Amino acid sequence: MRLTFYGGVKEVTGANYLLESGDTKILVDCGLRQGGYFVEKHNWEPFKYDPKEIAAVFVTHPHIDHTGRLPKLVKDGFAGKIYSTPPTKDFANLMLLDSEHILMEEAKRHKKSPLYGVREVEELMARWEGVPYHQEIKAGPFKVIFHNAGHVLGSAIILVEAEGRKVVFSGDLGNSPAPIIGNKEFIEEADYCIIESTYGDRLHPEEPKGFIEDLIEETVKAGGVLMIPAFAMERTQKLLFEINELVENGRVPAVPIFLDSPLAIKVTEVYKKHKDYFDEATMKLLMGGDTLFDFPGLKKTLTTEASKAINETPPPKVVIAGSGMMQGGRILHHAKRYLPDNKSALLLVGYQAKNSLGRRILDGKKSVKIHGEEVAVRCRVVNVEGYSAHADQRQLLEWLSPMRLTLKKVFVVQGEEESSSVFAQKVINDLAVHAGIPSENQPIDL
Repeated sequence: MRLTFYGGVKEVTGANYLLESGDTKILVDCGLRQGGYFVEKHNWEPFKYDPKEIAAVFVTHPHIDHTGRLPKLVKDGFAGKIYSTPPTKDFANLMLLDSEHILMEEAKRHKKSPLYGVREVEELMARWEGVPYHQEIKAGPFKVIFHNAGHVLGSAIILVEAEGRKVVFSGDLGNSPAPIIGNKEFIEEADYCIIESTYGDRLHPEEPKGFIEDLIEETVKAGGVLMIPAFAMERTQKLLFEINELVENGRVPAVPIFLDSPLAIKVTEVYKKHKDYFDEATMKLLMGGDTLFDFPGLKKTLTTEASKAINETPPPKVVIAGSGMMQGGRILHHAKRYLPDNKSALLLVGYQAKNSLGRRILDGKKSVKIHGEEVAVRCRVVNVEGYSAHADQRQLLEWLSPMRLTLKKVFVVQGEEESSSVFAQKVINDLAVHAGIPSENQPIDL
C-alpha cells in the first residue's frame, strides 16, 4: 500500500491524500487551500495525479478545505464514486454551491478560468453516496468504515484496511464534549495514523462560564454592536443553541439578533433534517418541545435587501454573519461599519488562518483594508478558543493513545508547521510512537 500527501502538509487547509493498492487508487478528501491569495492560487494548478485513475473519494466532512476541489476533480475527468455520511453529502452540496460564485469572482479578478461551475457540482452529487457510520464500504482491495469524529454533524474518522494493514485518517477531530453532535469515537488499533494538528501546540483555555452572556450584556450596555463572524457549519449552530438558552431563560437583554448568512440559514435547516445524528441530550430537548435554533428576537436575513436593512436597526444588536475568517461574505459590510466604533465588539470564535483578515485583526492590526478601503479597528476584539470545533493538544493525544501499541508511525498534518512540529514531538515523548510531518508529493510505502 502506498500513501502520498498532496495537501494539508505544514498548513491547516487543502487536505488531499492518495492511497494506492495494486491498480486501485482512492482519495481521502480533496480540499481547497485557504488563507491569502498566495496560497489560494495553488487551487488552479493541475492535480499531480490523473483524476481519471481515481476509483473513489472518501470525505471526512464538508468544510471547503476538505471538499472544495472535488468539482474540479470531476471537471478534470474523475468518473468514480464519492462516499461520506448523509449529513456531509447534504452540507457539501450547499457549501460547494455557495463557494462557486466566490471562486468565480476570484477567477475574474486574477484573469483565470473558473475553477468549476454549477454543472460540475451537480455531476459530483450524482456520484455521491451517503453511508452511515460503521457500515463497511468496498473499493477494490480497500475496506473503508466511517466513525464519528465529533467535529461537525456527520463528520467522520476514516478507517481504511488493505493488504492486511489498517490506516486511520482523523479528519478534523472535535472539541468534545460538544452540544448536538456528540463525542468523537476512539479507534482501538491501527498500523498508521494521519492526524490533524490545528491546535497541536496548545490547549484550549477554559472559558469563564457565561462568557457569551456577559459579552452580550456588556455590548448592549455600551450601546454597541456585537459582531460574530461565524463559520456556517457547527460554530453558528452552537452559538444559536447557546443564545437560544440565554434568551429563553431571560438571561440577556431583549435585543435584535441577526443571522445574516444565507448559507448558515440553509445549513441549519439541514441540521433539522438529520436529527438522527443528534446526541442523546439534544434529542431529549427536542422531545421536550425545544426548537434549538429559533428564539424570540432572532431575525434570519436570506436576501441582500434584508441584509442591508440591518443597518436601519439602531444599536444595540447582535450580528452573526459569514465568513468565519472574514475572508469574504456579509460580515465584511458590518465590519466596515462597526470596527471603528469603540462601543462595539468583534467576537472571533474559530480558527483564523495566517494572512486572513480575521487573523490580522486578532494579531492587533489597528487598521485593515476592506473592499479597498482602510478601516480603523477601534472596537473591542475578543477571541474565544473554547468555541473551536477542533480538539486541542491534550484531546489529540488522548484520541491517539488507544492505538499507541500497534502504531508503526503517525503522520502529522493539517496544522501550521510550528503546531505540527510541536505535536509530532509530543507524540514521540508521551506515547513513544514514531511521528513526523510528511513531505508533500512524495509517496510512502506502508
